[in-house]
Amino acid sequence: MWLGGNAFYTLMFAITLFTMWEVHTIMQKAGASDYFPVSLIFAFLIWRGTALPDWLIVAAVSAIILITIWAIVDRTRESASRWLSTLLTGVYAPVGFLMVVQIRDLGTGIEGFWLTLTLFLMIWGNDVFAYFGGKNFGKRKLAPNISPNKTWEGFWSGFIGAAVGFTIAWALAASYPLPFWSVIGAVVIVSIMGPIGDILESRLKRTAGVKDSSSLLPGHGGFFDRFDSTIMAAPFLWFYSSLFVVF
Repeated sequence: MWLGGNAFYTLMFAITLFTMWEVHTIMQKAGASDYFPVSLIFAFLIWRGTALPDWLIVAAVSAIILITIWAIVDRTRESASRWLSTLLTGVYAPVGFLMVVQIRDLGTGIEGFWLTLTLFLMIWGNDVFAYFGGKNFGKRKLAPNISPNKTWEGFWSGFIGAAVGFTIAWALAASYPLPFWSVIGAVVIVSIMGPIGDILESRLKRTAGVKDSSSLLPGHGGFFDRFDSTIMAAPFLWFYSSLFVVF
């Protein structure tokens, strides 16, 4: 994260590919197989699309939109269902991780570093406070049929943790790229979108009947388990941060 540039880009792209494979495996176990090679093409278009001619990008996006409309309208066909699974596998993680890279590239090199660190500190703070808040005060279930351990008390406690994460990054930086009052919007984004990403993954895993997305990270499950909140929160935090940072 500190190095940024090609080093961070390569790391995030590698994690993207691992996560895509985990999502692909989960979808298969859930009975919603995809066309994984096509998902890889989607990921390439998302990450390296700027290197291709404009006409090719327009043609590819137009084709994807038309096929997706057909798949939504005619979902009874197996091929339509597989296409929608392919779209989820090939777009969800690639877009989320690319937005992490985009956050790192905001402003000057050091500004992007602090913003990326802020994202992760807020995610971690939200997770930690949500866990202990739910464990000690949790009574009302947030999503009982998807993630029985999550409670509304834990959800609201996560807001405090996200605020703590932002404050730590702001205090450590000699010159933070965002005004401190921007913590309000950042906390709302991370504390809402992060849990949504977590619940989405829990829903997929419950449908597939698996506990972890993989065993690639011993003791932690898979990359999807570790970055589910980040994938969902990063695009929104990038947009929010870009409103304040001058490119």
